[in-house]
Amino acid sequence: MSERTLIVITGPTAVGKTRVAIEVALALGCDIVNADSRQIYRHIPICTAAPTPQEQALVRHHFVEFCELDEQYSAAQYETDVMALLPSLWAHGDTVVMSGGAMMYVDAVCHGIDAIPDIAPTLREQVLAEYNAGGIEPLLTELERLDPEYFAIVDKQNTRRVVHAIEVCRQTGLPYSSLRTGRAKERDFKIVKYALNMERAQLFDRINRRVDLMVEQGLEAEARSVFHMRQLNSLNTVGMKEMFAYFDGTWDLPTAIERMKKNTRVYAKKQLTWLRRDPTVTWLEPTTAAQEILNPKSSLEF
Repeated sequence: MSERTLIVITGPTAVGKTRVAIEVALALGCDIVNADSRQIYRHIPICTAAPTPQEQALVRHHFVEFCELDEQYSAAQYETDVMALLPSLWAHGDTVVMSGGAMMYVDAVCHGIDAIPDIAPTLREQVLAEYNAGGIEPLLTELERLDPEYFAIVDKQNTRRVVHAIEVCRQTGLPYSSLRTGRAKERDFKIVKYALNMERAQLFDRINRRVDLMVEQGLEAEARSVFHMRQLNSLNTVGMKEMFAYFDGTWDLPTAIERMKKNTRVYAKKQLTWLRRDPTVTWLEPTTAAQEILNPKSSLEF
């Protein structure tokens, strides 16, 4: 490719993004920028289905297991870090592959994120303590009062977004929605975005089988090793939450595993809903995706 190009390979969880990204990156001789908001953390590679050491030996990956669990990291910080990294990658070639299913992370690089003020650590701890003590309902009530516009559109089951909105409202004294311009930033490189998908029944079967594989690989032991840090936002994720409920005695192990499968399927549907709103996406079937990306001729709609 003659111009600097970021090839984005995204899609729902368990669809096969890692395999396709590695195949494309190997063919093009470029690096992979990881865009998964949980694979950035150390110590939980089974839960996050992080690229294995063998996969990372094939192609250099960036932003995989580079944060400690207690580090605060955001899509805005990811945008800053990726934009700082890209010039060094362009120096070795005109193409970089980005792969992952964290849609906020993907959009942060493709479109940019509004400049939201950093949250003071003491305020972050205060809001988290309130959530741990009283759950999400009191925070939703506060959000409806402070920012009815954002309250009307936020996913009220997405704890992280609700908590962040409260943090911003308290930090700035302004409605969170007033700081979200929605204006895309101009990039000095070309972006080509592909989303992998397959028939729903096939995807759900892959999700179920991957959860079973995680359990076989030692998910329980991995979760027990971080159970003492369960209050951290990095561990507020599918896989860990269900195992923690098992450790608490809320569920038995078979129930926890089934809930993990169900919650992962729900997450995959949310990812697809997000992607279908993006008119720049080219949809591909995973088995032929690499060849179509390397030799673009046609796309599939789902």
